[in-house]
Amino acid sequence: MSSVAPYQVRTTLFEHPQYWAECYGVSPYLPMSRAEMDALGWDSCDIIIVTGDAYVDHPSFGMAIIGRLLEAQGFRVGIIAQPDWTSKDAFEQLGQPNLFFGVAAGNMDSMINRYTADRKPRSDDAYTAGGMGGKRPDRATLVYSQRCKEAYPETPVVMGGIEASLRRIAHFDYWQEKVRRSIIMDANADILLYGNAERAIVELAHRISRGEDVAMITDIRGTAFVRADTPKGWQEIDSTRIDQPGKIDRIINPYVNTQDMEECELEERNAKWFDYQPSRPKRPDEKKIDFHPRANLNRDTTVIRLPSYEKVRNDKALYAHANRVLHLETNPGNARALVQKHGTQDLWINPPPYPLSTDEMDGVFALPYARKPHPDYGDAKIPAYEMIRFSINIMRGCFGGCTFCSITEHEGRIIQNRSKASILQEIEDIRDKVPGFTGVISDLGGPTANMYRLACKSPKIEASCRKPSCVYPGICQNLNTDHGPLKELYREVRDLKGVKKVLISSGLRYDLAVEDPEYVKELVMHHVGGYLKIAPEHTEEGPLSKMMKPGIGTYDRFKEMFEKYTKEAGKEQYLIPYFIAAHPGTTDEDMLNLALWLKQHDFRADQVQAFYPSPMATATTMYHTGKNPLQKVTYKSSEIETVKSPEQRKLHKALLRYHDPNNWALIRKTLKEMGRAELIGDGSNQLIPEYDPNEKNKTYNSHRRKNSGAAHSKRVGKGRKGKGKKMRTQHTGLPPKAE
Repeated sequence: MSSVAPYQVRTTLFEHPQYWAECYGVSPYLPMSRAEMDALGWDSCDIIIVTGDAYVDHPSFGMAIIGRLLEAQGFRVGIIAQPDWTSKDAFEQLGQPNLFFGVAAGNMDSMINRYTADRKPRSDDAYTAGGMGGKRPDRATLVYSQRCKEAYPETPVVMGGIEASLRRIAHFDYWQEKVRRSIIMDANADILLYGNAERAIVELAHRISRGEDVAMITDIRGTAFVRADTPKGWQEIDSTRIDQPGKIDRIINPYVNTQDMEECELEERNAKWFDYQPSRPKRPDEKKIDFHPRANLNRDTTVIRLPSYEKVRNDKALYAHANRVLHLETNPGNARALVQKHGTQDLWINPPPYPLSTDEMDGVFALPYARKPHPDYGDAKIPAYEMIRFSINIMRGCFGGCTFCSITEHEGRIIQNRSKASILQEIEDIRDKVPGFTGVISDLGGPTANMYRLACKSPKIEASCRKPSCVYPGICQNLNTDHGPLKELYREVRDLKGVKKVLISSGLRYDLAVEDPEYVKELVMHHVGGYLKIAPEHTEEGPLSKMMKPGIGTYDRFKEMFEKYTKEAGKEQYLIPYFIAAHPGTTDEDMLNLALWLKQHDFRADQVQAFYPSPMATATTMYHTGKNPLQKVTYKSSEIETVKSPEQRKLHKALLRYHDPNNWALIRKTLKEMGRAELIGDGSNQLIPEYDPNEKNKTYNSHRRKNSGAAHSKRVGKGRKGKGKKMRTQHTGLPPKAE
């Protein structure tokens, strides 16, 4: 998790020789029209980026980062933002690009952006001017790629962004309730870039500009593409089955880290994994199979063959097995390539990209962003921009490994940090250049608030580790949890001229925070704007173990610290805990216990987050298959409780909002069916009243605690005056600054 890891990159991000068009210099905004191109003296664009978001020239927006980075490499980059996808015409507005189209759905997955967890269409879109919905198609990356090919069939199409990243392999699609092919198989694109793609896009652009055929560029990390077969010189690890090895050579267990492993140890561990028992009785028709030791394989020329698309589509156990292997091959230090057959073609996925160094991160954030939406939008507000225009992204990545979240799948688990000088310079730029700045920095964080400069103590261990989380089931002994650099950063930002207040709005990893009480004190005394959001997600071990989240006892420890330091500061501040309904592994009894916990602590959630199965997430695999890929997958693996029916999902959400009279009839009926009728009544240990649900106002008022002021102050999701703050409505899909 260090910012400088033992990775061997061929060329760092800003060491490539610039393309000849660098003589045109820097654009005030990347052009969105031919008139802007003419004003810049361009006869054509070298690269055109097509995006599902409105164009905001700000480092929290993916198209701006990639566009400005390519501009810094000397390329002329144009933007086609939210085009009319019903024909190819809008994709021809800037002419044919000399090198390629870069296509992305935007900062969010287009399906998650468009639909709620109950598959209901949303009426708004935070990434569109005016917040207007309907400005992008479903599965935007796929549609845009097809239209680009219709406009210019010979021009390469490069797809990227979170939508492509999470659909790079055969994946379960929640909206169609089926397993879909890798998006590159359907999109008519030439290559897919996954994760934070700066390193890959820069190398790809320079190689295409030198005349290389995109179809022959197969060695860039963080890319996926289609090929006919495994090339010569590569060794395949057969992981197409989960029950027995092949009949000639024992296959290498893909779950095992083979790096620096002695051959006898490898064979011994494989034998245990396959439950091989040489002493069992021999069948009359059985022939002896000799297993020949295989030499240690070179990871750079080793590929793991996963079960085919057709197999995982029809076999849920194989789907879970493939998902487990995929997630075990995500550490750039030891990951191997993956291959998955789709029909007669192979989908090839190269190992993940190497993380950016601190110098490279600083370079990305120092690019000449205008830090505002394109002037074409006039005075129209873009909600996502309004939310982040005074916030600072200080790092990338997350080593938490929460199974329901897509941050790790997209950004990786190795934290990529900016330097303190870079962060301070950006704050000064906001102070001096961004209209409307009042001295308040709205956030200083990233995917999480407090993983800045937290890292593995040993680069060697970091490069070989295959754990999906550094903090579950407990904090790894090799993880440095010192928040010292973050505390120092907070203090220096507070001391900057013109800065009146620095808020921390990113989600806090409180299990890390409690390891450094001084950090909690610093946070509570200086950086909480009345409310602090944290995410215990649940109280019960069943769902928490499937989420890879700490027990509620850790929340209690943090709450005690929070209240202690709040009292010392003489402030009125509150925690906003977030919880998920209907997560895999959750029973009705678990949700009832959570509701009772909420009642006991007098929390009333105004909005409720139901589990949203995003593509490729581990929890989505649990939802689809009923199996747990956090453990070895077999056909005999025990089934996980899954909540799929609309009725049960409605019940779990209702239990989170136990205080709402609209939910009492359903909860009352359920409690009686569960044999828990003793929880119906007006007692302090009872959940809901025994009143006619039609008398909503009367029952609601009578059911509230006598201390209405205290109860009001603990209502989750409300601001201090009952206004303003909203609970998250989207758990997967990254916040703008995390893309």
